[in-house]
Amino acid sequence: MAAAADSECKRSLNRRPSSSSFRLRCSSLNSLRLRRVFDIFDKNRDGLITVQEIHQALTRLGLETDVSDLDSTIRSFIKSGNIGLTYDGFVALHESLDQRLFGLEMEEEIAEEDESESDLTEAFKVFDEDGDGYISAEELQAVLGKLGLPEGREIDRVEKMICCVDQNHDGRVDFFEFKHMMQSVVVRTS
Repeated sequence: MAAAADSECKRSLNRRPSSSSFRLRCSSLNSLRLRRVFDIFDKNRDGLITVQEIHQALTRLGLETDVSDLDSTIRSFIKSGNIGLTYDGFVALHESLDQRLFGLEMEEEIAEEDESESDLTEAFKVFDEDGDGYISAEELQAVLGKLGLPEGREIDRVEKMICCVDQNHDGRVDFFEFKHMMQSVVVRTS
């Protein structure tokens, strides 16, 4: 029983991350974080990270690594004559792994986000009947009525719906409020 639980808890470098949320998207923040990670891995503060130092750090993080596999992955990023990665080599290794692990996945995610944004825009336009960029209580009531929903018969109920979504309290729902509402509904139901 304990062995099964132990094996479930161990993570491997060979497994693809399930989410690109691990990807550092802001280059200045990325650079700062990479420098901190480099400094953490560089235990003896000699400005180089050896394969052994990386192996020890990954092991402490619970990531199983085979030293020979790690060495073959890192070796091409170590400058000739050095025993380990310089900071620049570490950055190059990170960029290579980032592209290999997230490159295609990130492009697909961006395409999905664009498609999702387009779908939300089209849905918003259904409710924004006059095209002014806002959904009023009257517009929402008209659409609910067309859909045959009982909420569409009572303006008080429709106004309460608007108030629940109207973050800036202007009595209308703009696209960003609509988008936020739709994303929170998707998150709760998925």
